[in-house]
Amino acid sequence: MTTDFTATRALFDLPEGMIYLDGNSLGPLPRTAAARVGRTVTEEWGKMLITGWNRAGWMDQPARIGDRIARLIGAPAGSVVMGDTLSIKVYQALASALELNPGRRVVLSDIGNFPSDLYIAEGLLRTLGEAYTLRTVAPEDVAAAIDDTVAVLLLTEVDYRTGRRHDMAALTALAHEAGALTVWDLAHSAGAVPLDLVGAGADFAVGCTYKYLNSGPGGPAFIYVSEALADRARPALSGWLGHEAPFAFDPRYRPGRGIERMRVGTPPILQLAALEAALDVWDIADIHDIRAKSIELSEAFIAAVEAACPTLTLASPRDPIQRGSQVSFRHPEGYAIMQALIARGVIGDFRAPDILRFGLTPLYIGLPEVLRAAEILAEIMAGDLWDRPEYKARARVT
Repeated sequence: MTTDFTATRALFDLPEGMIYLDGNSLGPLPRTAAARVGRTVTEEWGKMLITGWNRAGWMDQPARIGDRIARLIGAPAGSVVMGDTLSIKVYQALASALELNPGRRVVLSDIGNFPSDLYIAEGLLRTLGEAYTLRTVAPEDVAAAIDDTVAVLLLTEVDYRTGRRHDMAALTALAHEAGALTVWDLAHSAGAVPLDLVGAGADFAVGCTYKYLNSGPGGPAFIYVSEALADRARPALSGWLGHEAPFAFDPRYRPGRGIERMRVGTPPILQLAALEAALDVWDIADIHDIRAKSIELSEAFIAAVEAACPTLTLASPRDPIQRGSQVSFRHPEGYAIMQALIARGVIGDFRAPDILRFGLTPLYIGLPEVLRAAEILAEIMAGDLWDRPEYKARARVT
């Protein structure tokens, strides 16, 4: 299948005149999502009420949609389940991995990891006791830091600030050689780059769906467990829907089969409906075409910005193979510059301390928009148009 990007662009509802380069933070609205959620509200919830759990297939949604996610991340059917938030899924995966490696007490991560993942790890390890340690090193030093003290390697495959990619297969192999398990966060990977969890030997993987998978704000997360561990991993958050027989109302927890045990609470049916609509774009899009096009767009954007904005410094890897589907630049006034861009209709975002971040998502963004965004950025930089008080006033969300 060769992806027709004109056809994929038509599936999204973007405001006229806006250049949206922030799909790496929140994907845009799929045109069919509102109707799909509306049907869930009126035809299912409204008319079926509680019988919708059976008649509308609500109870099966987390596994059914999980299988659609699995195809995008190189995982087999029956290995991915939806529900809860990414932070909860990180906790589940990390706790299960630690229990599977009981002789060790070190979780290894990197200082570029998304802070929430590190916070979750810190909280879990504090609960487990003082013997447990979170060790963080520079991203480029991870391989050398993997040794026989490490229980779990916890990494985000694509760095949220710079877009730098870890080599999942190579680091997983090193971890396994040292007797460690792996937990991979795919928040900035799923739907952006080709993934092969089985080929890479990943033990656990988690990810959100509101970025490149366009499920909307607060969209549900997913968790993957390898076939070798699916019936051995025990979830620390052992919710009733992860029970072998939830409606037996057994007072003692018995884990469900395989990935089903990683379910926790009631699935978010309305959010899952939006995600189900969003995933339809992958019926006509190929992830390898997406990746090739995203590299083309990112290379053009970098060249245009560097030619016209000498005070901006590329923060992303120069080699496109080593970065995800985003480009980041550094500047001491990065926040104000981004606000000036947003005021001109170019939507990116800022990440402390000095990162201007741009997502290049070919499903709905093409070369003309990318080059126009670079032109507007050049105009702002050339005229110091960012140097206004209103652009320096920090909002709660950056």
